Amino acid sequence: VVYLVVFHLSFVMFVWSYWKTIFTSPASPSNEFCLSKADKEQYEKEERPESQQEILRRAAKDLPIYTTTASRAIRYCDRCQLIKPDRCHHCSACDICVLKMDHHCPWVNNCVGFSNYKFFLLFLMYSLLYCLFVAATVLQYFIKFWTNELPDTHAKFHVLFLFFVAAMFFISILSLFSYHCWLVGKNRSTIETFRAPTFRNGPDKNGFSLGCSKNLREVFGDEKKYWLLPIFTSLGDGCNFPTRLVIMDPEQLTVSSQSEPAKSSGGSQSFPTRPLSESQNRLLASDSQWVESGPEEENVKSGSLHCNTSVDS
Repeated sequence: VVYLVVFHLSFVMFVWSYWKTIFTSPASPSNEFCLSKADKEQYEKEERPESQQEILRRAAKDLPIYTTTASRAIRYCDRCQLIKPDRCHHCSACDICVLKMDHHCPWVNNCVGFSNYKFFLLFLMYSLLYCLFVAATVLQYFIKFWTNELPDTHAKFHVLFLFFVAAMFFISILSLFSYHCWLVGKNRSTIETFRAPTFRNGPDKNGFSLGCSKNLREVFGDEKKYWLLPIFTSLGDGCNFPTRLVIMDPEQLTVSSQSEPAKSSGGSQSFPTRPLSESQNRLLASDSQWVESGPEEENVKSGSLHCNTSVDS
């Protein structure tokens, strides 16, 4: 009875997580990041990059963005015609800009990003447990096969095949799952591992790291009872991420004394006009060294990162 319960439970969670990873649509930037019709027409008429950047700076002055490109330019997606939020990238396979894009996964035929990253992690975890469970239950028959104690039937080849397949998948998934657990602990995406996000004070691979515990909560949420269930509990809206300015000149930093009003994103999402301050984000509540940039520093935009051929600059 216990065997059947464990088997069915692991299988159900595996299928549920896999389903959610595949059929959860990648989250895209809200209309707040799109240029107005007038700005868009003016941007398309301009031929000089300097003039285009000035239009983008003016349009993005109130957007919650901290990072820049390597050349200190504002990131703009010509295909989606919007200013890219921090950690957002255009996927050439899906042909959309994906919030907190990690990678485009051919095994699930979907982009892994803010909307389904938790589901992807759970899918790897339950796949790992399922393979381990299968290998462990077949192990005794596999041993009998090698000691010639198994009856000479065609079933012994099925045992051999099943054990090796389960073991190989277990080893492969273990390496991938371990890598993504490391990414969660560091609060990085696969793209950011290849090229660190560039803040106004230079590239910083740990720019979005809040500490291991808070990084984990950012992906899985505050309620631990929901961590192992493939339901969306990630914190934030995918457009705005708290960041720790660990190497900024103290004279350039100002501490926010009041919360900024939230701006509507045109749908169910909302986010403040500036990156979240300590008073606005419970992830920052216990750290007095967290800071919010001053008004003159908030106009800097996200850097262009590359992960693989599915990511456009």
